[in-house]
Amino acid sequence: MEPGACGAQLAGLTSLLLDTGPLVAYLNSRDPAHGWIAATLDEFSGQLHTTSAVITEAMHFVTRGAGQRAPFGPALLAEFVTASSMRVHDLSHGARLHQAVALMQQYADAPMDYADATLVLLAEHLKIPDVLTLDKRGFRFFRTRAGQPLQMIERP
Repeated sequence: MEPGACGAQLAGLTSLLLDTGPLVAYLNSRDPAHGWIAATLDEFSGQLHTTSAVITEAMHFVTRGAGQRAPFGPALLAEFVTASSMRVHDLSHGARLHQAVALMQQYADAPMDYADATLVLLAEHLKIPDVLTLDKRGFRFFRTRAGQPLQMIERP
């Protein structure tokens, strides 16, 4: 992947939402999306945002890389979150929890899992429509509660 390959999409972005797939791909050089994700994240100079649900889901996947026990995966993920100064938002309390469940029910056919629902709520709360995800099928259809689509950073 050439440097600058996602430059047009990243130009002017000051904040970006990060889904589970890119987190896992960034940390696993054997992942088919690793090169593109690494180039994209290395090129982005703004603020990364995600949710505690995404971190939990990513911890599960990096603990068992390629079906094998991967003891260093969680430490690598924690280091990346810290080194990138990523902001991790907790949307698992009160009304936010119920709003996530309502979104999951609304998009049950997509399907939308809890981590996806929290990212949609975070997009709405922070007014950040841009998301880096590998879940094109779901995020293409997901909307905030106000009906706003999310803008996926696409592989060039």
